[in-house]
Amino acid sequence: MLWKSVRAYSSGLAAETGQTGNGSLWFWILISVGLAAILIAILSFALPAGSTAATFLLDHDPTSLFAPIYPATIQNLLHILTSVAIGILLWRTQQIKFEAKQLSLGLLPEDDEAILPIDQLGPLRRRVLAAKTGAALPDLIDAVVLQVMTTRSIEQSSGMLTAKLELLGHRIDLGYQIVRYLAWLVPTIGFVGTVVGIAIALAGIKDPQHLELTRITAGLAIAFYTTILALIESAVIVFLQNIIQTRDELTLNRAAEYCLGNLINRLYVGEG
Repeated sequence: MLWKSVRAYSSGLAAETGQTGNGSLWFWILISVGLAAILIAILSFALPAGSTAATFLLDHDPTSLFAPIYPATIQNLLHILTSVAIGILLWRTQQIKFEAKQLSLGLLPEDDEAILPIDQLGPLRRRVLAAKTGAALPDLIDAVVLQVMTTRSIEQSSGMLTAKLELLGHRIDLGYQIVRYLAWLVPTIGFVGTVVGIAIALAGIKDPQHLELTRITAGLAIAFYTTILALIESAVIVFLQNIIQTRDELTLNRAAEYCLGNLINRLYVGEG
């Protein structure tokens, strides 16, 4: 289900950003998951099985319920899901750099004395359409220019800029939906691990006269370690998401200021 959601998410973002495929997003996800798998493999060999670090980070313990199927443990699943979220965030940083680069293309006149008569906006719009690759800035300029050419109203063009910014802001927010879902899913799986661990521990004290101490300690280790690890990784995901989403929104604000200062404020309706 998660795989299908990520595929649909990446396909939708690819279509919105003007990409012909979603390889860029999958590249970053695969890189992140691959690095996580390599790290798990290194730690599996570097940390002695049954040690506190190996049990906490990987559940690599001969007494664990998951010992026969290692590395398929709850902790390793948490690492993989966290790496998927980080991969998406890394891809978003590349999109932010791409959006910021549009501001240096000189799509609008930046001379302090430049004026844009409405009757002469055709060449400007053709230049913007040629540079339109799904980025926010060309999209904003095209929407405003088309509006002012149609209505000859600077006020309505300003309203179009505001409406377009709301839509683009909503698009940015949707771009982090899967990351928010993963930030919720990671601690949820951690709590599931807690329930599983407690169930294993309780199974070891069915008969007070014959306590299975190994099973009890293994179960409690799963219960507490998965919860702690899940909460830490969820906090990391939320922290990174907030930083990157803030950068994303600031980049959109810069594009809006660029349009306002170099387009809306320079429009000249003319007599009649």
